[in-house]
Amino acid sequence: MKNEDKISIKIFKLFWVFVIGCLIGYIMEVMLNIFRTHNFETRQGLIYGPFAPVYGLGMLAFYIILPYVNKWYHIFWISGILGGVTEYFCSYFQERWFGTISWDYTNLFLNLNGRTSIMYCVLWGILGIIFIKLIYPFLEMILNKLVNKFSIKLVTSFVAVFMIFNISISSLAAQRQYERRENIKAENEIDIFLDKYYPDEVLDKVFVNKIEK
Repeated sequence: MKNEDKISIKIFKLFWVFVIGCLIGYIMEVMLNIFRTHNFETRQGLIYGPFAPVYGLGMLAFYIILPYVNKWYHIFWISGILGGVTEYFCSYFQERWFGTISWDYTNLFLNLNGRTSIMYCVLWGILGIIFIKLIYPFLEMILNKLVNKFSIKLVTSFVAVFMIFNISISSLAAQRQYERRENIKAENEIDIFLDKYYPDEVLDKVFVNKIEK
């Protein structure tokens, strides 16, 4: 197999691991919220679709690193660290770029700047064990079967374009909302477009759990 083919297969797998992680994370967040509050509340991290990117990034980290770890207790600790680091930096960059956060753990025992905590690191550790023991083997089997199918390559191309657009427009709209809070007027056609089609009332309905900082 050529190096180019190996690289394309790797990119294909990493992309779908990220997308699947985003979907699983969204479902988990919604179910946990229903359990806690007995109400349905969307917990998406992008404007379009049921996607929670922090979980997509977490699953990517698991997929890249955990297959090389053998002992379960090593998997647990490494997963906890990976998940905690992912949570921390996602929260940090969200606050830095958009002036908001989506979670605040300051009331939890042994938290780190409210961005992650020992309890959630333990949960990430458990998720890592579940991932490597149950999800990873199934995921590898499915992805290996689909990678060379033309129809799947076509679907992957469409989904990739959609995700690039979704992440881009979500980032731009969130950044523009931050600028509106700072009373920064629209300076170009993109700002005017974002103000018209992604005003505060739209974004507040989509990102219901965000907290302004």
